[in-house]
Amino acid sequence: MSDWSKFQAETLAAQALGLIDEASGAIIPAIHPSTTYLRDPDNGYRRGRIYARADNPTFEQAGALLTALEGGADSLLFASGMAAATAVFLALSPGDHVVVPKVMYWAFRAWLHETATHWGLRVEEVDTTDLDAVRSALRPGETRLVWLESPANPLWSVSDIAAIADLAHRAGARLAVDSTVATPVFTRPLDLGADIVMHSATKYLNGHSDVVAGTLTTAKQDEFWARIRQVLVRHGGILGPFEAWLLQRGMRTLFVRVKAAAASAQRLAERLAAHGKVSAVLYPGLPGFPGHDLAARQMRGGFGAMLSIRVKAGEAAAIGTAANVDLWKRATSLGGVESLIEHRASIEGPSSPVPSDLLRLSVGLEAADDLFDDLDQALRRAGERA
Repeated sequence: MSDWSKFQAETLAAQALGLIDEASGAIIPAIHPSTTYLRDPDNGYRRGRIYARADNPTFEQAGALLTALEGGADSLLFASGMAAATAVFLALSPGDHVVVPKVMYWAFRAWLHETATHWGLRVEEVDTTDLDAVRSALRPGETRLVWLESPANPLWSVSDIAAIADLAHRAGARLAVDSTVATPVFTRPLDLGADIVMHSATKYLNGHSDVVAGTLTTAKQDEFWARIRQVLVRHGGILGPFEAWLLQRGMRTLFVRVKAAAASAQRLAERLAAHGKVSAVLYPGLPGFPGHDLAARQMRGGFGAMLSIRVKAGEAAAIGTAANVDLWKRATSLGGVESLIEHRASIEGPSSPVPSDLLRLSVGLEAADDLFDDLDQALRRAGERA
């Protein structure tokens, strides 16, 4: 069977585009660990592969599946989400102006200010939930890239991808979207006008907390995409073949995992919004959340499995809550089958926009009632000591 375009994304993911190992008939794709490939007798490479830094069938298999899930033209795999994100900016030229969100993954924000500016990019932060602010920041003929993260970690603010894509294109810029939290299950940025979509594939795409990876998918294979590919090959930030194989394995269960975790997150958000020890719940699925209406239009069938809570008694109680959980794991990261809790301000430092009373929650696949009960007892214990 070769025409997979007629099938829904869940089917594409579950069957990994129906790939069968032709040599053995195995329904699970093989891993290709070879670092190099045989030349033809006349010194050519008619098989199309030369060296594993640029070519590997395992990369191509995982990339093809992601390209289908995102509705793109091509995908690249990187050694980490940071490697993928930075490759987009390294494909620009010194002096280019870029617009980025004020609320975004903290390590990438730090790289932009510490490395990208040193290299010569002009980085401007704006509130990307404010279309007027984005419009004002764009400089036609100078702005080459707008970067979005939606929902944005860890406040989960939602930006209007379609509207910002239009603004960016009118100014002669490209739009790249970090869609790690939404995943192609809930949002396909390329369908909304974005040029590139990025994932920290360590998170939901892999989904088992056992692979560090990053991905980029493009709407079209143009000269800018060629420069990004060159950054990957020249800088050597490639994913290993075993990790690429694990990533493909993870994507096969993407839809069932993400939908189940998001359903639990919705339930937790609703219950926590009425909790006496919680002053605010930040989650796009709540009707009172500032970005809810936009998220309901932009995200299909769910609002993701990430939320944050602000603890009413303040920073000490927030840290105490994390200290008193039994089921939730105190750990950095998100998107695995296990639920994680983290006091983000402690991680991000004084330059962070994150309130000191905030706890970030990555909801996994445990029973939602068990997760709530554990958090409830931890909130109450920490509140008694505050």
